[in-house]
Amino acid sequence: MTYDIVVSGGGIAGLAAAAAFGADGYSVLCLDPAPPVTDRNAEGADLRTTAFLQPAQAFLDEIGLWLRLAAHAMPLQVMRIVDAGGEEPKARVTKEFNASDISDQPFGWNLPNWLLRREFVAHLEGLDTVTFRAGVGTTSLFTREAEARVGLSDGTKVRCKLVIAADGRNSPMRKAAGIDVQTTRFGQKALAFAVTHPIPHGNVSTEIHRTGGPFTFVPLPDLDGRPSSAIVWMEEGPKAETLMALEPEAFEDAMTTRSCSLFGLLELASRRTIWPIISQHADRLSGERIALVAEAAHVVPPIGAQGLNMSLKDLSVLRDLARHSDDIGNRKMLDAYHQKRIADIRARVAGITLLNRTSMLSAQPLRDIRAKGLDALYTLTPVRKTLMQLGLGAKGA
Repeated sequence: MTYDIVVSGGGIAGLAAAAAFGADGYSVLCLDPAPPVTDRNAEGADLRTTAFLQPAQAFLDEIGLWLRLAAHAMPLQVMRIVDAGGEEPKARVTKEFNASDISDQPFGWNLPNWLLRREFVAHLEGLDTVTFRAGVGTTSLFTREAEARVGLSDGTKVRCKLVIAADGRNSPMRKAAGIDVQTTRFGQKALAFAVTHPIPHGNVSTEIHRTGGPFTFVPLPDLDGRPSSAIVWMEEGPKAETLMALEPEAFEDAMTTRSCSLFGLLELASRRTIWPIISQHADRLSGERIALVAEAAHVVPPIGAQGLNMSLKDLSVLRDLARHSDDIGNRKMLDAYHQKRIADIRARVAGITLLNRTSMLSAQPLRDIRAKGLDALYTLTPVRKTLMQLGLGAKGA
């Protein structure tokens, strides 16, 4: 069979790619080897959340997805950073970055990843231009100047003008295209889960720094009448594994202590999942008839809500270039995509890698320097505003 575009990967970025190009009238085949888990309580559900920052929300609105998401989204008006790097696990420096300083909108809107997949899949079902095949992956790639031929895990082959590799950090399509990556390993893992707590979050995202990595609260809607948040708890790998193995009561004690009790006693409201933390970027973002997007192109630690927002910027740039090309996926278009995205991606990967290393500091003198640095950055109003604009992707994007 022949399509305009084959999207390898049915995660959030892959489904968004299919929606974006399907909305523009291209025939799109979207493939994922694993059927999407779209129920919060199902085994394998992705309990992480994604904060769509302003540019990403605007892009989702433009391609017709935001209408399905708006009712489920929690606005993020304030991002609070807490340094708790003293002798005791207590907040010693607290700074709040308020979106009203730079915008009349929130920084972003937060949604659970399992819900995003549910709503994206439902949206694709209404697009005549898109075919989504769950349980089928991509296995081989053969390209010529004029087209690509993609082998599928069911033994069939398809032809297309453009392959969009949205198939993750171990992307089979990137490997098939012979594109290498540069990877940084931190010896660190992240625990992701949901909690309830007695003190309301007030739509504030709170990032607490001590050692091992940040402990981050991201607002969720109330659960059974109680305030609720999604948590990402980053720690050195062995400690994260030990925490994962704790009985629920002991785990709740540990997370309440690590959170400096800012929201009172925390109670688990979901199962726990664990993820390895790396940073990674591809040497190139394109090859013959193939474009890399999302984690096939770049992976960053979950700090500052950058990961998926970078991914949607990839799609936005690729879509704009396609609209000005008379042959989607040709060399000129894909070279332009690489040039437009590579500098920003490398800068953000490097910046978030540095922030993560800073958040992992264990030596007390270095933790003290970190606290003073946070205080100094916040105190200088122009610096604070520039940092917020950079976080939204308003500069250098």
